[in-house]
Amino acid sequence: MIVYSATKKEFCAHVRANQIDKILFEETLQKMGRKTGESEVRSWRNSLQYMNNVLFDSDIPEDSLVALEYKIPGTSNRIDFIITGKNDDNKDSAVIVELKQWSSAEKTDKDAVVKVSYGNSQLEVVHPSYQAWSYAAHLEDFNTAVQDNNIQLKPCAYLHNCTDNSILSDDFYQTHIDRAPIFFQDDVQKLADFIKKYVKHGDKDGILYKIDNGKVRPSKSLADQLSSMIQGNEEFILIDDQKLVFETAVNLSKASSAKSKNVLIVEGGPGSGKSVVAINLLVKFTELGKTTQYVTKNSAPRAVFEQKLSGHFRKSRISNMFKGSGSYTESDRNDFDTLIIDEAHRMNEKSGMYGNLGENQVLEVIRGSTFSVFFIDENQRVTFKDIGTKEEIRKWASKEKAQVTELKLNSQFRCNGSDGYLAWLDNVLHIKETANESLSDINYEFRVFDDPSELRDEIMAKNNHNNKSRIVAGYCWKWPSKKDPKPFDIEIGIFKMKWNLVSHGSAWIIHPESVSEAGCIHTCQGLELDYVGVIIGDDFIVRDGIVITDGTKRASSDQSIKGFKTMLRNNKDKALKDVDLIIKNTYRTLMTRGMKGCYIYCTDKETREYFKERLALYETA
Repeated sequence: MIVYSATKKEFCAHVRANQIDKILFEETLQKMGRKTGESEVRSWRNSLQYMNNVLFDSDIPEDSLVALEYKIPGTSNRIDFIITGKNDDNKDSAVIVELKQWSSAEKTDKDAVVKVSYGNSQLEVVHPSYQAWSYAAHLEDFNTAVQDNNIQLKPCAYLHNCTDNSILSDDFYQTHIDRAPIFFQDDVQKLADFIKKYVKHGDKDGILYKIDNGKVRPSKSLADQLSSMIQGNEEFILIDDQKLVFETAVNLSKASSAKSKNVLIVEGGPGSGKSVVAINLLVKFTELGKTTQYVTKNSAPRAVFEQKLSGHFRKSRISNMFKGSGSYTESDRNDFDTLIIDEAHRMNEKSGMYGNLGENQVLEVIRGSTFSVFFIDENQRVTFKDIGTKEEIRKWASKEKAQVTELKLNSQFRCNGSDGYLAWLDNVLHIKETANESLSDINYEFRVFDDPSELRDEIMAKNNHNNKSRIVAGYCWKWPSKKDPKPFDIEIGIFKMKWNLVSHGSAWIIHPESVSEAGCIHTCQGLELDYVGVIIGDDFIVRDGIVITDGTKRASSDQSIKGFKTMLRNNKDKALKDVDLIIKNTYRTLMTRGMKGCYIYCTDKETREYFKERLALYETA
């Protein structure tokens, strides 16, 4: 999606009239449903004046097309500036310019990472050349128009406030500069010459709009690409904070030892790329000869990964790469170089089938390795036993005298890259107040069904394409079919469905026949689908616009809130607060499994109407 587009002539006129920042503000509000802060408006005003100076060159065609703030398909990232036209060979071309306000930067010892000043703080960020190249590479991967029309993408970076280029042009970063040249304050003509090299003639064929209207190729599934990744192939280009987390982890791993332990906490919401970075680190550390394992509490991701790797690697190698979080109760101190804990929010205190082994899973991981990486989202804690919090990790790291580093993954790659959907979801589930984000322009399908049978039919139709759509439900129904395959579990009027079959195990989400079964939080957390259908039970209802959660509506067989009734008797306020968090987090997690869409059915009619009203409200905002 393009926020602003115009011919070069029109763009320059808007800049000269001091209107470009105002136009961008209004277009962002209209198309993205958000207001822009004053600092971003100032950056537009400043940077685009400099780009106007670059485009002053009369050899850059007046009818070339300019785009500002282009949202990269399937992500929440935006390209600052694009100019399109035809080159000397009359081939379609687009020059991508990453604009930076920096006046200086410091070198680091991490690949493609520099340090810059923001206010009174210094932050590590990716090198502008790497950023521009990674955006272009992502666009080439997922935009059909770029591929089908053979549109040449030429990335570069422009630091118009920077006069000292010695650091950013250092040989250490040369690989990235070769792929995306970097220009500085005095390089106005050099940047103009770079643009002219690829935009020699105007954009009479609407190359820019071909890109904007290009269909998005299906996003790669981590599970599907896992075998190739383990073999050392680069299947996912790490963007922005993903790259920073990856390089920081590699750097800390190399610096860690029994006498100098490190812990890295990486916080990220659904679809921020936690698992992609985790698997990339598993591959990298293995290449470096480090004893490394990928760890999860939930068995579903491990079961899916192991099944995908079956036939490509020896079973012993597969089982040695992927472990449960309770595997380290008897590990000696510093047995491993690196342990990578995905979905760390799901870690428990005790281990074993009866919860009677070990001291604390977080402690055992930190104690058992010289370096540990915890990927965490506290809003995905979904059982009373989940103790994985940043505070818990910090506590045990301190006890083990390990240095703690904390980073965030902010980019959004699920829900078609929509931060707006996640913000809207947090609002409607009453998890937290967020800005009133619009759903009208996010290219993410959210629907409310009045009939669960119609929801099932729609999910089955979607699943016919590639076996990547499933129905999941809140745990409000018992599971008699676990022991007797005859009865149905979920019955709503004439609608009948069974919970996922025991025979499909934790790999339910990829089993070809499992679309006829309903999954739960335990068989889908940490994994992704194209479309997810969510049945919301009576544990989550809305009355007069107020969300009410009720743990007593959960099935008695649900282990997630085991002990709730006892807690009610002993400490009612705490019990209600804790179960409220678990229920809301459960539905938030279920409703963010879909990369392309989420369909819901609520057993309670007023709750269905609530979601319809909130959906309509934001769609017309």
